[in-house]
Order: sequence, then structure tokens, then C-alpha cells
Amino acid sequence: MIASSDRIHLSPEAYLEWEAQQSIKYEYLHGEAYAMTGGTLAHNDIAVNLTTLLKNHLRGGRCKVRMADAKVGVTAKGPFFYPDVLVTCNDADRTAKTLVQHPCLIIEVLSPGTEGYDRGEKFRQYRQLDSLQEYVLVDAERMGVEVYRLNAAQKWELTPYFPEANGSAESLMVDFFSVGFQCAIAAIYEDVEFSALLNG
Repeated sequence: MIASSDRIHLSPEAYLEWEAQQSIKYEYLHGEAYAMTGGTLAHNDIAVNLTTLLKNHLRGGRCKVRMADAKVGVTAKGPFFYPDVLVTCNDADRTAKTLVQHPCLIIEVLSPGTEGYDRGEKFRQYRQLDSLQEYVLVDAERMGVEVYRLNAAQKWELTPYFPEANGSAESLMVDFFSVGFQCAIAAIYEDVEFSALLNG
């Protein structure tokens, strides 16, 4: 999802009450609500693929995958975001009705208009989550996945997965250590048509 330039100033409490009544989703940062707009079809396909792969992997366990309609609260006062895909293994989150507060894995599918925000300010805010172990950025215009992992020294390390640098799309395996998941990068991009992005 993409944040639009429309901004509405609200307190955190007013935002939560107001946003629940809206027909579209709004993220909330620094006292302002931002309308969310739709992404490309490739963006959607990638998010569906990741959700399906993770759902199958996690089936029968205590962890739960959620996608774009799941709101994450970094703190009780915000900010509040809608990541493209997340996994939580927290019991309170499993039964939550409106808000996830303890994700271990967050995935954002990059869009040209929001890539800088996803890499910068949004990641800076997500790092406040004590539960977060991995933050994943997935390119929607070419095959490429970047996984930021919190290491034993509590430092964030980047592991990039790009077929042109690491072998074929079928043989290059992407790992999400936080949930014990591995798949070929080709599976993340199954049925994604990059040419459609160029042709509109």
C-alpha cells in the first residue's frame, strides 16, 4: 500500500477512533494520518505469494501471518502502520481484533513512491518494536529481496538476495530466520509480470 500526500492532524486516541469509521485505511505518524492508496498488480501478486507461502509454512503452529488490512501499533500512542505482510507469534496478537503489537517479521513490498520512506523513517519506527527480529523489503520491479536481521549483538544486519549476483531464481533460497522459513526467490515472484509495470 502507498501513503498519499493527504494529511489529517489528530491525537493518537482520536486517530484510532476516527480511522475505524473510514472507508479506506490511514497510517499514523507524528500526529498526522496519511491515506493509503492501492499499489500495482505486481505489488499485490508478491504480497499474495508471500502470504500464501508463509501461511502454508506456519499452519498448525502458534504463529500467524497477516496481510495489508492488519494494523501494527509501534506503541499505544503510535505510530500505526499497515505493512504488506507480517507474522506474529504472540498470543495476545493471535486473538487481537484491531491491532497487532508484537510482530516478529514485517515485510514491505517496495513501490517507487514509498521506497525511501520504507527504507528510512518507517524502518526507524519499526525498530522500536522489541518483538521485531526481521524486516524485509521486496522489490516490485525486479527480483530482489533484502532482509534486515537483528543479530546477537542487537545490531541490524542486511542480507541481500538478488539472482543476478547469487545464481538463478530457482536455486537462490531466501531465508526468514525469525519463523524458520526458506523458499526459492522464484516462488516469491511466481506469476509476477514485470513487463506490465512498463506498459501500465
